Amino acid sequence: MQWALQCESKIPEKEIKPNQDSGVTNLLFLVENVDSFTCINRHTIPQLIPLQIIFILLLYLYSPTHTDKEKEQMEKKMTMNMRSGFSEVTEDVMENMTRNMRSGFSEVTEDVMENIFSRLPAPAFSSAACVSKCWNHVCGRILTKPKFASALSQKPTLPDAVKEVLDKVLAEPIVPHFAIACISKKFSLPLTHQLLTETLGSRVPLITNTANGIIGADVTNELQEVTRKASDDDEDSGGIVLVIGFVPGLKVDAIPLLRTKTVPEMCLDEKFLRDIKDFTAFFSDSASPAGIILFGDRDIDMRPILARMDCALDEETVIVGDASGRFLYRSAYDSRHYDGDSYLLDGVALVFARDMHKSQDIGETQFHVTLSTGITPFGPQHHAFWALQKDTASSWLSARVQGRYEILDTESLLADINSAFDDEDFSPDLYIGVVQPRHYPCGPESFISRASLAFYKVLGGQRDSFIVNGVGIEFGDPFLFYHSDPDTASSSCSDAYRNLAILKEESNSQSCLPLRNGAPSSGGKKVFGGLIFSSYLRETSHPNVESSPFHENFPEVPLAGVFCNGEIGRGSSSSISQEDDIANSARCCLHYHSTVYLALSYTPPTLEY
Repeated sequence: MQWALQCESKIPEKEIKPNQDSGVTNLLFLVENVDSFTCINRHTIPQLIPLQIIFILLLYLYSPTHTDKEKEQMEKKMTMNMRSGFSEVTEDVMENMTRNMRSGFSEVTEDVMENIFSRLPAPAFSSAACVSKCWNHVCGRILTKPKFASALSQKPTLPDAVKEVLDKVLAEPIVPHFAIACISKKFSLPLTHQLLTETLGSRVPLITNTANGIIGADVTNELQEVTRKASDDDEDSGGIVLVIGFVPGLKVDAIPLLRTKTVPEMCLDEKFLRDIKDFTAFFSDSASPAGIILFGDRDIDMRPILARMDCALDEETVIVGDASGRFLYRSAYDSRHYDGDSYLLDGVALVFARDMHKSQDIGETQFHVTLSTGITPFGPQHHAFWALQKDTASSWLSARVQGRYEILDTESLLADINSAFDDEDFSPDLYIGVVQPRHYPCGPESFISRASLAFYKVLGGQRDSFIVNGVGIEFGDPFLFYHSDPDTASSSCSDAYRNLAILKEESNSQSCLPLRNGAPSSGGKKVFGGLIFSSYLRETSHPNVESSPFHENFPEVPLAGVFCNGEIGRGSSSSISQEDDIANSARCCLHYHSTVYLALSYTPPTLEY
């Protein structure tokens, strides 16, 4: 199905004109001739018979022969039938409604039509918007603010799970501007992507990702955190969480990060950044987007890509995502789909660009990010003495303590570290946090210096060398040792709660602002959606502990998330606290044992008279 409001400018100029004398005659004309109306992408729109039923129900509901109580009962009945596809409308009810319709009723206004259309599920709403300019205008009045819908299902079979989440997110009027689906390892990634594309359409940017766990509300609106660790593959019972968003004032598309299959393989990171900037500049007065949701392949080192993005994009650009996924994507433009014989897919970015041509009655959508870290530093600062790439995914590293010349005895050091945790109730993961000052091109002959903080997991050691996962460490790079720590995760989770509480207070205070310059406010800032990217390695002792900072602050706001092994989180220096003191001059974009929270807010425009 193609979604109608995305093509509203293509509504035909000529419409069939019914009789102007009587509201009843107009409605009868619509009912009898609805199939004669010119529709957008008619071959992709479902049959419009349900629209006839909508009008019959509308006429029946607003018949002057019914009491207010009867109308209220019928209103509830109509809403229920609209949700269920009119399965409960019997032939007797239809005959009775048709008889009442023929007897004549008062004229139905656009306000009444808006009341009816606002109860439609998304597919019927989309069809209604395609019938005529009048109907399209009424539907446009319903969707004036951003909307975020999410659903989680743990149905054991993929078709049932996909149907359940689609039914929930499309149960109300919405025009999807983007969609993200995360599934368990049990489900087929290509089949899931195909099923979603068939329903949402080929022009809705879609990313389907295989994850280590999912977060979301099920059909009963109960929040669930379903974690699948690497050792749990055999016990995976299946699951999917689906997010769709309507974000007027923003342009959205999925942009791939490709790697050539030729030898040597080459990551096309410059093209990736150029595509992001070109897409953004086409719609905005800036080359940096408002936000990016990024998914990276689990076999690809995303650290250098993120460091390059951090240098190239404005500080206000928020980047969140999962660096450990397996995914497929669908772009709104066929030109962004790559040739699988020539390229590999390293990542994909869902890019949100501000539309400088948006209507004046559309407000501002903002991205807010905060972090709960789960690792803590210990020991003195070290410097890399030499680093040698072991393979494409790991490196050898020798080091010395700052101010000393002797090389560290790696085996003894690791033994001392392990013995220090013998009395603990958990076995921590060991990392080094490396500050990497680098030079990046910013023009034909110019460079810019930027330092980034990158974490490498320590895999082991021999004699005077560590083995760490990843590449890119250079001589002289300073680093600290880190270890995972449940107490740090718990305390930083409280910090994330407080940061989100501040956002909540800002929203409440703005909604109570007095009138200024005679211009009434149409409402203050409001959070309308949230995403969570959390490490599946975090040790938690309570259910739904990762989602609680967001859910407790915004209990009515749709929320979804994914469990990762490499959480992408980049915001302003004030929104994401760094993990240690040596990082004051460096920003970290890829975190471990952490939870990244993204809140989406909308501020309506100030009305002018």
